[in-house]
Amino acid sequence: MAVTINDLLLTARENLDRVDAVDLATELDNGGVLVDIRPAAQRATEGEYPGALVLERNVLEWRLDPASDARIPEAVDHDVRWIVLCSEGYSSSLAAATLQQLGLHRATDVVGGYQAILAARPVD
Repeated sequence: MAVTINDLLLTARENLDRVDAVDLATELDNGGVLVDIRPAAQRATEGEYPGALVLERNVLEWRLDPASDARIPEAVDHDVRWIVLCSEGYSSSLAAATLQQLGLHRATDVVGGYQAILAARPVD
């Protein structure tokens, strides 16, 4: 029997301590690092989260693995709390699970992605 994308997503989320949009600010205040993996066109259309690191999905593992020659300065060790953000919380779950496979066991994502962050904002 073939594995479906839904099967893969459920498996990916089994070890993620996912962050609700309303709790994101607290996570960031406690040292979490938000990584926005949405493509530039999507960020331009939807908006950006202030202070988020922008790393498109195709380079994510190389930039966050502390053993990689292509790592970013924030990738200091395997204990960083990476919080991955996509538009709706699907590709971010797959990405965070891949980071965990690299030994970045505190990696996770935002439930509902950027759309959930927008929905959680107070209305003026």
